[in-house]
Amino acid sequence: MENNALLDSVERYIRGEMLPEEKLFFEHVRSTNPDVDQLVIEHTLFLKRFTQYGETARLKTELQSVHQQLAETGQLGEQRRAVVVALWKKYKRVVLVAASIAGITALTISGLISLLSPKVSPDKVDFLINQVRSQGTKINNIASQVKSTEQAPVFDGFGTGFLIDGKGYLITNAHVVRNAREINVQNTLGNYHARLIQLDPQADLALLKIDDTTYHAFNGLPYGVSKSDGDLGEDLFTLGYPRPEIVYNKGYLSAASGFQEDTTTFQLTIAANPGNSGTPVFNNDGEVVGVINSSQHDAQGMVFAVRSKNIFRAVDSIKADSSLQSVDSNLVHLRIPVNSGLRGMDRRQQIKRIEDYIFIVKRN
Repeated sequence: MENNALLDSVERYIRGEMLPEEKLFFEHVRSTNPDVDQLVIEHTLFLKRFTQYGETARLKTELQSVHQQLAETGQLGEQRRAVVVALWKKYKRVVLVAASIAGITALTISGLISLLSPKVSPDKVDFLINQVRSQGTKINNIASQVKSTEQAPVFDGFGTGFLIDGKGYLITNAHVVRNAREINVQNTLGNYHARLIQLDPQADLALLKIDDTTYHAFNGLPYGVSKSDGDLGEDLFTLGYPRPEIVYNKGYLSAASGFQEDTTTFQLTIAANPGNSGTPVFNNDGEVVGVINSSQHDAQGMVFAVRSKNIFRAVDSIKADSSLQSVDSNLVHLRIPVNSGLRGMDRRQQIKRIEDYIFIVKRN
């Protein structure tokens, strides 16, 4: 459908003006196309708010007219208190009706969101870790130049991680490395051993540290991590490892909360596959705004991501744990970057600057 035709169809659907056959076809399109479904939801809210605005404007016009009449007849002088009381008595019903309309509209909007948004049950949400052993496949090395005569370890799953400190500290999902006996991370430059510093199961985040003499620390990161929430409809992109090579995808923020209105996560409409768990979500300025952790398997493109501000909370909690200081004394100096050096760059330049800092996280 062209944009104008689609918008016209959405309006007729909301107003109940479609013929039964046309409505049946439109509902089929809506159930199979998340973009159309989201447009129906947003346009329904717009029409309700527009109606509320009209009611408020009409009431304001009436009150201004009454005020002008009273001013012209000189009734706003010493008798102001009495006039206000009289006005309240005269227009109390109108005011209460307007307030009721506002309240009902708010409830209606809430109900419409619940009614029109796709329903998600717990068994329809999948973590996006690639379970290799169950698929009978192997993870190939990305950096083909890295060879060894020793027997390579066999890994049974992989996800994605990204640096938050050039000294080798990475963030991934907790479910990617939970119960792991061994962790390796690999980027476009090499393959390294890593160790788990701490899990935050509630936020589904994990902090890893590259513990390998062949790793050369980066002097700063090109991107920053945002402490702010994104805006509905904001363009987003990801770089991750749904397969053993880095993959770029783009989409948008489609809901301010995640599964079952979880406020620690948000929903985005984007392509994602097993292996994308732990993938950073970037805005146009090259700031990390989230970390992908799950998707709805019966709705194409419906993906959930942990809000980036949870990274700060997790790291602050880790740094405050004195027992971890003896394990890694450098934790106290860990500083998450908040400023991005990618602002104003085109997407291809941004990807080239970022890709070395994204890792495939392999565990067994």
